[in-house]
Amino acid sequence: MSGGLRIVAGEWRGRKLLAPQGDTTRPTADRTRETLFSMLVSRLGDFEGLRVADLFAGSGALGLEALSRGAAHCLFVDQDPAAIRAIRANIANLKAQPRSDVRASSVLSLGPAREPLDLVLLDPPYDTGAGAVAVDKLARLGWIGEGTWVSLETGKGESVAIRGFEADAERDVGKARLHLLRRT
Repeated sequence: MSGGLRIVAGEWRGRKLLAPQGDTTRPTADRTRETLFSMLVSRLGDFEGLRVADLFAGSGALGLEALSRGAAHCLFVDQDPAAIRAIRANIANLKAQPRSDVRASSVLSLGPAREPLDLVLLDPPYDTGAGAVAVDKLARLGWIGEGTWVSLETGKGESVAIRGFEADAERDVGKARLHLLRRT
């Protein structure tokens, strides 16, 4: 597992995170995460008490960033065993177990939600359309409600059109395009 990833702000600011070994995961760069979280802060105000999901979680950096900034709870989902090991190690290093739920499965195999989340962070493989499929399914299963903010990271050239959602903002950062979506 390689280093280089850090928490950008909050309780764990500057703490290093482990990235999964191998090339199946593409961790979100610190600069991209910083841009995303400044976009979210300008809309949410803060993260205090929010219920968050980090889907296609990789290292768990997005969800851990939200927890560092005061989110109450985060669900981490990834199906890659190396990613699950990295997520669990990062959660243990930050002693974040009480506020974390890790699921080793496909995002598409999540069942119905008890209630909608406040923020859903998705960083699926680029150029696959997996993010749009996941957002559509999660909305139908009740994970994404009227008040839920959805962040979807895609490759720079990708556009996103999901029935029942509108883009509140899009921003290119390096090789990534960040989409903030709301239900219409």
